[in-house]
Amino acid sequence: MDRKYKVGGYVKLAKLWERAKDAAVAYHSSYYAEKFKTDSDKKLVGVYIDITGNKEIYKRPEMVHLLKDCKKGAVNLIFSQTRAYLAANTCDFCFLLKYLFDLPMRVDIVTDDDDQRIDTILDVENQRQNLKELAEKYTSIRRKDYLEWRIRLEDEMTKAEEK
Repeated sequence: MDRKYKVGGYVKLAKLWERAKDAAVAYHSSYYAEKFKTDSDKKLVGVYIDITGNKEIYKRPEMVHLLKDCKKGAVNLIFSQTRAYLAANTCDFCFLLKYLFDLPMRVDIVTDDDDQRIDTILDVENQRQNLKELAEKYTSIRRKDYLEWRIRLEDEMTKAEEK
């Protein structure tokens, strides 16, 4: 591996976890710290945890923060335990991929999910290229929706900077 990765761990939990927020944050922070403590190629720079009922990416404050950090270059690897944490449906997943793959610098995605594992670093069977093509095809069909989604996301990023 010839890159040093700045890892942003991402978790989306259901709203019912609000009552046990401290325990959930402690658990997931510990999980990610342990996961990357001995990997010299990867440095954990943050754990982004949304506990919300919002499924849309641009309505999740920590996901917005993570994407803003990717855009600034502070994070170049998003690590999530499952693909479902990243996006609730195919539409948001393709929009997220399109957004990330269009950034000027490379951002990779890795999940720990055995059933739907994503790893654009290893790029097993050209996974990165296949995901990029999927996102391109999907967003070309839903171009107007994607552009509106991206505007909403960037508006949320701007609001987050103002806070």
